[in-house]
Amino acid sequence: MKVLSIQSAVAYGHVGNSAAVFPLQRIGVEVVPVPTVNFSNHTGYGAWRGPLIPPSDVAEILLGVEERGVFAQIDAVLSGYQGGVGIGDVIVDAVRRVKAANPAALYACDPVMGNAKSGCFVAPEIPDLLRDRVVPVADIITPNQFELGYLTGTEPADIESTLASADLARAAGPSTVLVTSVERPDRDEGTIEMLAVDEAGAWLVTTPHLPFKANGSGDVTAALFTAHYVATRNAAVSLERTASSIFDLIDTTFRSGERELQLVEAQEFYAAPRMQFQAKQVR
Repeated sequence: MKVLSIQSAVAYGHVGNSAAVFPLQRIGVEVVPVPTVNFSNHTGYGAWRGPLIPPSDVAEILLGVEERGVFAQIDAVLSGYQGGVGIGDVIVDAVRRVKAANPAALYACDPVMGNAKSGCFVAPEIPDLLRDRVVPVADIITPNQFELGYLTGTEPADIESTLASADLARAAGPSTVLVTSVERPDRDEGTIEMLAVDEAGAWLVTTPHLPFKANGSGDVTAALFTAHYVATRNAAVSLERTASSIFDLIDTTFRSGERELQLVEAQEFYAAPRMQFQAKQVR
């Protein structure tokens, strides 16, 4: 499998491609990483150095990759946080060209906007760009519950309303929706859930909720789910594998006392997920 991943890069820590590439490689995926920024660290520290890469430069890198004949070999295009409107246009154009070279290729978009606690933390124009121009051309999207609500103009809460929102998102273009953090009011205390929906049905997986938020965990989630789904075309299996790996990655990081994801230390959990969580079909 070969994945074209168009995301941010940081020298220290693990977000964007600096989070997604190694887990994908560890499960046997060849990654073609194209950076959209080259920062010293993620912006959660409040200070960072390094450049935003102009969309025209990102387009040039992609053109060079295309000229090597690589687009015909791409099984999936993956994108995450988008710093500005211009980069969205570059990604959508790259997806179009990849699919022209390989019609079987999928596009997986992580529509990063924010979360229920912090609200939107991207530039004001980004949510509308994602909703109106990027998500409609995606095959897979991996929003959290807050982002799913924005994309669909709804307020998903319980399973029924979250499923209805996922159906609205699927009607807009993507065939597969992974809701990466479902926090329904009636869930068991101390748990968090993920929901995967495609044309075959809908599946929910429940894991313990650790009192810890690690930057980049969503990037790893989107990457692993995409790869597993491309390989299996089975949402339930992909959900179980991803949930298992991500829980153990976050647990390893939490136990370490470190702020940054312990991406290397947790590598065996990507290569051989423990499969400790079973997906329950909810539709």
